[in-house]
Amino acid sequence: MEVNVSRKQIIFAPDSSRIIARFLHLNDERAAILVQNVLDMSKEEMNVTQSQLLRGYARRHRNISRTLSKNFAKIQPVIKGMGINPDSLSPQQQSLIGAYFTMEYSIESAAFFNPSMVASPDQTELRSDEKRVIISFRATGEGHISSIVFRAGVLDKNNDLILEPSGKMLAEADKIKRHIYNKKEFKRKLQEMHEGKRMISPGFVLDKLGDEFTYGELMKNIASERDSEGLTEEQVTLLNHMTWLASSHYEVNFSIDSAISERVIFPISATEQRGIEDARFVQFFDEDGKCTYYATYTAFDGIAILPKLIETRDFYNFKIMPINGEIAQNKGMALFPRKIKGKYAMLCRIDGVNNYIAYSDKINIWREAKIIQKPRYPWELVQIGNSGSPIETDEGWLVITHAVGPMREYTLSASLYDLDDPEIEIGRLSTPLIEPNEMEREGYVPNVVYSCGSIIHNGEVVIPYAMSDYASTYATVNLEELLTVLKAGK
Repeated sequence: MEVNVSRKQIIFAPDSSRIIARFLHLNDERAAILVQNVLDMSKEEMNVTQSQLLRGYARRHRNISRTLSKNFAKIQPVIKGMGINPDSLSPQQQSLIGAYFTMEYSIESAAFFNPSMVASPDQTELRSDEKRVIISFRATGEGHISSIVFRAGVLDKNNDLILEPSGKMLAEADKIKRHIYNKKEFKRKLQEMHEGKRMISPGFVLDKLGDEFTYGELMKNIASERDSEGLTEEQVTLLNHMTWLASSHYEVNFSIDSAISERVIFPISATEQRGIEDARFVQFFDEDGKCTYYATYTAFDGIAILPKLIETRDFYNFKIMPINGEIAQNKGMALFPRKIKGKYAMLCRIDGVNNYIAYSDKINIWREAKIIQKPRYPWELVQIGNSGSPIETDEGWLVITHAVGPMREYTLSASLYDLDDPEIEIGRLSTPLIEPNEMEREGYVPNVVYSCGSIIHNGEVVIPYAMSDYASTYATVNLEELLTVLKAGK
């Protein structure tokens, strides 16, 4: 039995005009030459260049002068290395140097895809049959670097989405706060990274630090050790692992006057320098009813992937941490929206083929998983996986799934699991719920529909999904009809 799917007409397409100002990295030799060239400019040249700069870019960025000041601060070590006191430079010289080390980056020029949807923390001034939602997207720009961006809107009684206008004055985090580390815990996480293999003692770096230390203190010690002679290959590897682990924890805070569509979580740490991929947001409720939003995502450094976790309550302040443990090794981890029998629960796919479930006392440490679903039908024989966190219904945990079949075609489907014991599959669809149609099958990666999180509103499942890794849309399905088919489809 097939389930009726109502595709909506709204399209979330890439918008190349949405840009952020990024620091332009140059090696120290080139940077010093560039700084000197700016300092050699005549007063008239500086005046003309600055006037053109402000005329051309002031209205493209929220606070361009502040951005230039930040980027000037980043280049100060080079300036000091030239024997120049940065504070001795005039405000105009500082601003222009900052401008020459700034570049615009179009965050979604290539693709706007893999959405997830959650209820907004703000549900004020709405009718009883309306719901304000936040949709996260994977935005991809030049060099295929992915970041997390947001849109907001209201689902009406018919689940038609009324979008808030998207802002153009985009901004990265207003503040970035590094993590404070506990030495004992840091050693344990280093050992986890070695997957039980022998690890040389990190004491040659950590013994110089207190029981708690900051990111900056650790980086200073690591830099000092790198400059020393006689380092063994194992010590160099361990220094790299320390740097990688330390950069994985951070907090970002956005200005209170920014619209949610203007907040961009852009790669910050070394572990994600090539992209932040496929965030699965979920509204999580503790036993006391307190609500926290979490998102699992995949950090990519160009070689390896690392599952990571985002925590926020207001979508202004975000805490980011790695997901540790033996099963934190593949894409597609999705957190349940509440604890089950006193433990956090997570869907995952540790072998790249089957669906698993895991439990943990700590939200970012996952050690064991149990297989709960294998490919069964022709359209899912390559692999199956979740397409977002489970949704709690009266009949069980509803999981929107994705599957890969012949010609690497991705489809969306659904499964139902027991509320008290989600290892028990009540039923699954025997046919795909959503297959790429003629309009959806063309894109950066052909023949793909993919989602990272759905919600229920007004008796329907609202499923946002990507179309061939290029743009996104959404569809709705009657919940009662879907559950009826699932219960009959064991």
